Amino acid sequence: MRTYEVHMSKRLSRRTLLSSVAGAVGGTAASRALPALAQTPTDTTRTRGPGPRTLGMRSPFEQPQRDPSPTSSRTPLQDLHGTITPSDLHFERHHGGIPDIDPHEYQLLVHGLVDRPTVFSLDDLKRFPATSRICFLECSGNLRRGREDLSPQLLCGLTSQTEWTGVRLATVLREVGVQPPAAWLLAEGQDAAVMTRSIPMTKAWDDALIVYAQNGEPLRPAHGYPARLLLPGWEGNSSVKWLRRIDIGNAPFMTREETSRYTDPLGDGTARQFSFIMDARSVITSPSYPQTLNPGWHEIRGIAWSGRGRIERVEVSIDGGSTWEDSVLQTPVLPKAHVRFRHLWNWRGTETEIVSRATDETGYIQPTFDALVAARGPRTRYHQNPVTGWRIGTGGQVRLSLERLGGRIGPRA
Repeated sequence: MRTYEVHMSKRLSRRTLLSSVAGAVGGTAASRALPALAQTPTDTTRTRGPGPRTLGMRSPFEQPQRDPSPTSSRTPLQDLHGTITPSDLHFERHHGGIPDIDPHEYQLLVHGLVDRPTVFSLDDLKRFPATSRICFLECSGNLRRGREDLSPQLLCGLTSQTEWTGVRLATVLREVGVQPPAAWLLAEGQDAAVMTRSIPMTKAWDDALIVYAQNGEPLRPAHGYPARLLLPGWEGNSSVKWLRRIDIGNAPFMTREETSRYTDPLGDGTARQFSFIMDARSVITSPSYPQTLNPGWHEIRGIAWSGRGRIERVEVSIDGGSTWEDSVLQTPVLPKAHVRFRHLWNWRGTETEIVSRATDETGYIQPTFDALVAARGPRTRYHQNPVTGWRIGTGGQVRLSLERLGGRIGPRA
């Protein structure tokens, strides 16, 4: 590409500048974008823009959206940067719709095997020492497959990351005086489904939170306003939203959500129950469907996460898994949190497949889909964290690699 020097002593008109740039880039992709630039109706340097607003707005050129269904909406992973998900793009999963709860009437009852059964208001919770942490949340059913025209959002967009703020559950438990026989608690929500889950006290004493804020503002209604339970690294449904009751007991409560649902059927006819932890996983967010590549240098980018702790490494393969190379982990690398990975790649226009796999600090390695099915049987439904990849055709079209998810090989470009 030729370089043009513009001396400050010369006046350069906008028309001349656009003409020079168009000539410089010639037939490249940049030149194809110039007509849109040339058609800009207003010279922004000569027209005063709007002033401050009561609420901030995105640029009209940036319109990321969740993908909604009757019970959930998926985060546009391919459109995000960094690791924090904007609150309005955080995924949703509901069992009985979103309740409308007046924060002034909110109450949380903590009872059972305690010395002092107590009802806490929202103000009571906010009077406890506050704490914040950044961690991911993920639905235990976070996988779609069977089609090659799935974007990262549609493939596994039921995960997001937030800075959560609230009070440690252990602080509240000490306030009510938990009795020695206590081994489990029941968390109950205030939605129409009355979502309830049994939680081991070991998790409650460890890193569980009752949160009332996300990303610096009160929780959004869809995410549990005015207060919810947060269990970092565990399946999303166990972090009960619109939390209204905690019952302390000495055994699991065996609710509907942990008997008829959220169990993992195994190949021998039994089922794995109380499998809370979300295992290590990664997904390449670019290149991905529906992108089309030109030959040349590209940076393979994606996110990885593990409910067991920090991501230790993410390997990337540019030849369908025949060879692997370590990617670069983008700081910060936090425990039980999304981390960005990057890998520089020179695509020469030949058909190939790009794949990623994550390893966490416990040594757990993200498995293949075939390995998951072999271990759990064909009826496995929850906690599917398989290695996934994208197939690049000779024309540059990017499609989901179906064969990695137990499907047929789709048409090649």
